[in-house]
Amino acid sequence: MFKESLTETHPTALSAMLSNRAAAGQACALLKVLANEDRLLILCQLIEGEKNVGELEQALGIRQPTLSQQLTVLRDENLVETERKGKFIYYRLTSQEALQIMKTLYQLFCGHHHTES
Repeated sequence: MFKESLTETHPTALSAMLSNRAAAGQACALLKVLANEDRLLILCQLIEGEKNVGELEQALGIRQPTLSQQLTVLRDENLVETERKGKFIYYRLTSQEALQIMKTLYQLFCGHHHTES
């Protein structure tokens, strides 16, 4: 009954509520993907530009099977894209939402790391 009266009297309010709920769902999905230390480290590297698995493995110290598993999650969630160049597959960050969050996390947790006394 309440839903009917809300729809009839305030159709734009219902639309806004549903839109906000959808946006909150998208934000939660992104945060779930980011809630993994290895994936955060990978994305930190990809902010600097595209890298192949060997470069990521060397930079992060994450073993190849784990690295590949986490890259698959990031690719499946459309945060990164791949491009084959010769015998190597390069990964690059393509999600603008993830990029903005990673920049904020970097400022909060990494930017002041070396300036602490």
